[in-house]
Amino acid sequence: MLLVILSIPLRAQDTQTTPPEAPKTTEITASEKPVIKEPTAPVTNEKCLECHGDKDLTKELPNGKEVSIFADEKILQSSIHGKLQCVQCHKDLTEKHPDDGKAPMAIDCASCHKNEGNVYNTSIHGASRAMGSSGAASCVDCHGKHDILTANNPNSPTFKLNLSRTCAKCHDNAGISEEYRMRFPDVATQYQDSIHGKAVMKMGLIIAPTCNDCHGVHDIKRSVDRSSPINQANLAKTCGKCHLGIEEKYEKSIHGMLLAKGDSRAPTCNDCHTAHQIETHTNTHFKQASDGRCGKCHEESLKHYRDTYHGKAMALGRPNVADDVAACYDCHGDHNILPVSNPASTLSKGNIKATCTKCHPGATEGFTQYAPHANPLDGKKYPALNLTFVLMTTLLLGVFTFFGAHTLMWLARSVWVYRHDSKAYRDSKFEIQRDDEWFTRFTPFDRFLHFLVVTSFLLLVITGMPLKFYYTEWAKTLFEIIGGAQAARALHRFGAMVTFLYFALHLFDLIKTCWTNRGSIRNPETGKIELRRFFGAIFGPDSMVPTMQDLREFVAHQKWFFGKGEKPQFDRWTYWEKFDYFAVFWGIFAIGLSGMIMWFPQFFTSFMPGWVINIALIVHSDEALLAAGFIFTVHFFNTHFRLEKFPMDNVIFSGRISKGEMLHERKRWYDRLVKEGTLDQHRVRDEWENWKNIARPVGFIFFGLGLVLLALIIYAMVTRLMH
Repeated sequence: MLLVILSIPLRAQDTQTTPPEAPKTTEITASEKPVIKEPTAPVTNEKCLECHGDKDLTKELPNGKEVSIFADEKILQSSIHGKLQCVQCHKDLTEKHPDDGKAPMAIDCASCHKNEGNVYNTSIHGASRAMGSSGAASCVDCHGKHDILTANNPNSPTFKLNLSRTCAKCHDNAGISEEYRMRFPDVATQYQDSIHGKAVMKMGLIIAPTCNDCHGVHDIKRSVDRSSPINQANLAKTCGKCHLGIEEKYEKSIHGMLLAKGDSRAPTCNDCHTAHQIETHTNTHFKQASDGRCGKCHEESLKHYRDTYHGKAMALGRPNVADDVAACYDCHGDHNILPVSNPASTLSKGNIKATCTKCHPGATEGFTQYAPHANPLDGKKYPALNLTFVLMTTLLLGVFTFFGAHTLMWLARSVWVYRHDSKAYRDSKFEIQRDDEWFTRFTPFDRFLHFLVVTSFLLLVITGMPLKFYYTEWAKTLFEIIGGAQAARALHRFGAMVTFLYFALHLFDLIKTCWTNRGSIRNPETGKIELRRFFGAIFGPDSMVPTMQDLREFVAHQKWFFGKGEKPQFDRWTYWEKFDYFAVFWGIFAIGLSGMIMWFPQFFTSFMPGWVINIALIVHSDEALLAAGFIFTVHFFNTHFRLEKFPMDNVIFSGRISKGEMLHERKRWYDRLVKEGTLDQHRVRDEWENWKNIARPVGFIFFGLGLVLLALIIYAMVTRLMH
């Protein structure tokens, strides 16, 4: 069989001399072209084809498998070796073949292609075969056998558009990849999906690089070999053959300078762009993966970048994330990364403002003081941020510890009472929920405001919590359902506007009430003018302002928990309801102000330092967690989970309370209304039956959604603690 490798002119950068210079090869001149020796035996091609021209001719291998040894004369004549005689490659065969019983020897392509043979012997393929690895690529694996064509022939397996498929015969072969423990077992498929592979194979751009442009031709070597064009020290120059100018920028960067010093930690092209899955930098996936690639070396910076909105949205990932989320290179640069102390750095004192304004038009000097990698645990470097973190953490732990204990004690006491007097408990529950007399507790305006509170709060939690718990799969799924960072941000801000709306409406109602009750009256006993109605609206029993009576009821309630006293009776509002009420005031102030700072950072940093954004993020995030956790646990128990209320208290939807419930829990209110003679003013018709079938399902949906969110939050926190 005729097996002679084609002589291919090699480029000037295919053989490495001494690093870190670019790989070099020796070009074959006219005088160095392969020397074709004349056959020494008078055996013609016609003689060979008398047998090998038979399509049915086969040969049995030692393993018992039969293979065809048919040689197609037309293919042979159309190849680059078409004018050669068979025996010029099959030198050991004589006119006595095959009757001499001698097995043909392997073809030695290097007998004609001496330079290529010498280079091949130093390659990973040649060295592997020399060590007995018969699966390593030989001349015929790349160039073919009788059908060898020039590399510029479109039908040649070494033609630019075909080369990746030729290499794929081994490098996409699962068996060979596993046997030889190849570092990139799916290299061919990865290349074909890369920007280089698409340019070559789908667009036919032969100027785009293929396998040999990076790895060499016959001198392919492992990346650890210092003479390899893909060795760490040489890779920038290899890529620079096509990407003119970028190599120069890289060499001047902090990464390039590290590499020049021989620091093995220095990242080079494939650390950021990968080896065979290279994609355009405008591709969203590239941007999404960039922070993780930078984080391989800058782990601490990545950790705290993920604490920012940009980092969380990037981790959640969406097709449109590249439009509005800053990646590492948006601030630090790409191939020109320099220390901040370097005046040429994009983050130097002279350039940082211009860098910020690329995404934040109107950014001020104060805005540039924002610290995107701030560590809240580092009190020495970030004292204000650390203090905020400590205070918010203390607030979280304090509230949940106190009210968690309060809830557990209440639940335990309720269960004890139920077990020891279940009939009385059931009867009281029946009286509370079934009665003929009903009284107004919440006006339609109150119920409308509560509806705004519930809907806006759930919307804020649904669109905000995925950012806080970005590392969970449920957060990514929820963000996917919402529509990504842009949609979530728009919905979150809409929820914030609804929050500001109901807060403003409530304040207006409070002011109106106080104004209505501003009149003064004369005390008949003292004759003095007193603003009873005005102060009564603020501090009276119908007010949400805490009084000493609330403290006395709190103490009495704790005694009842431990069986040390009677269960206290309450007026219109209980101490825990007043806490909930003022918690909303505090929450709207804390969450609202911090949210506004993050919403309009350019405005606030025009008169405040940029690190207030870092503080705002901690306050906003932790206060939101406090609000969600408190509402879905403590508030839900106080309102719905108590045995006498389970599964849900309808009062906020119906606005009405039964006489039985007033006597069971709010007897002080009932007695006060009777004494004042205003009980009938609160009496209402039982119109609840007409629309409860609508209100209840809505209430259960809100209620159930809150419980689902609570479960997801707990799961996310437990997951974080475990890791």
